[in-house]
Amino acid sequence: MKATNANSDHLFSIPKKLISLVLLASLSACDQSTSDMQKLEGFAQGTSYHITYLPAAEHKVNPKEIEQQIAAEFERIDLTLSNYRDDSDIEKFNANQTDAPQSVDPEMVKLVEQARSVYQASNGCYDLTIKPLFDLWGFKNDVFSPPSEEDLSLAMSTVGMNYLETVDATHLRKKFPKLRFDISSIGQGYTVSRMAAILENHKVESYLVEIGGELKIKGKKSDGEPWKIALEKPLPNERKLHKIVSFDSGEPYALMASGTYRHYFDSKGKRYSHIIDARSGNPIEHNTVSVAVLNPDPTIADAWSTALLCLGSKEGLKVADQNQIAALFIDDNNGKLVERNSQNLNDLKGILLSEP
Repeated sequence: MKATNANSDHLFSIPKKLISLVLLASLSACDQSTSDMQKLEGFAQGTSYHITYLPAAEHKVNPKEIEQQIAAEFERIDLTLSNYRDDSDIEKFNANQTDAPQSVDPEMVKLVEQARSVYQASNGCYDLTIKPLFDLWGFKNDVFSPPSEEDLSLAMSTVGMNYLETVDATHLRKKFPKLRFDISSIGQGYTVSRMAAILENHKVESYLVEIGGELKIKGKKSDGEPWKIALEKPLPNERKLHKIVSFDSGEPYALMASGTYRHYFDSKGKRYSHIIDARSGNPIEHNTVSVAVLNPDPTIADAWSTALLCLGSKEGLKVADQNQIAALFIDDNNGKLVERNSQNLNDLKGILLSEP
């Protein structure tokens, strides 16, 4: 048996957005910048981050102030949304075993509702309450443990976004007391959006914000060239480029990607993906190994990349088209990679996908 893992130390907890990221932010090879660009980098949320921005000529910015605000925002999000901190708002909610309405930060309610819309559109494949299933199959401790039908049925009884009720803008309610949820599939995209908002509050009109390979860009580099990002070829034992995404228009866009090829179990001649379909409680069995989503909103892109990977290209393309999501699906057909574009991706203007 073989287990292959994604980075395990992550702010938003196992199942770590339910993916192994396939994005490579090309901050060196593809995106060489000049001395006019300001750069911040470091570690947060169990991964690295890189922020590169070009101050507008007509607005003076204080790089030190921006750096301090970025650090403070990472800490604030950590205290609110981290499933790794017992003192975070979300873990206090999870630990409180009651079916009475609980007061929570409006930010958490908003994220739940954004996730709920994707849950509904994906016919329940995408679900914030799926962690018991992830743990049951052994992905939490990387020890493969196929459950019995009885254990799977019991776990399934504790899973479902319909059991997490939004009472109002500041209250959530669990319909049974032991329900737990995490925002691993949406939280890092949300963090990207918050860091971009800080830059925009300082009138920065050109930037690249990247956290753990998930990113948002706006504008162009100081030399007038577009931001360019490399997508990795979704193969488990290789580190090769698959596509170059060039943001020629300069319009704000997020690029989020999800993949199955870095975190899985091999057992008795069969591969078990860490992506679990919340509708069945079982790992997905289709051959889609990667989905990349382009959307102006990083939070939405984050959730949809996970949801569409869960669905796979056959079902996912229909859902993406119904919801006007720009998505690139990559299937592994017996070792041959096959791309499938949603209609919205085909129609997208100002963004070019090309061979490396």
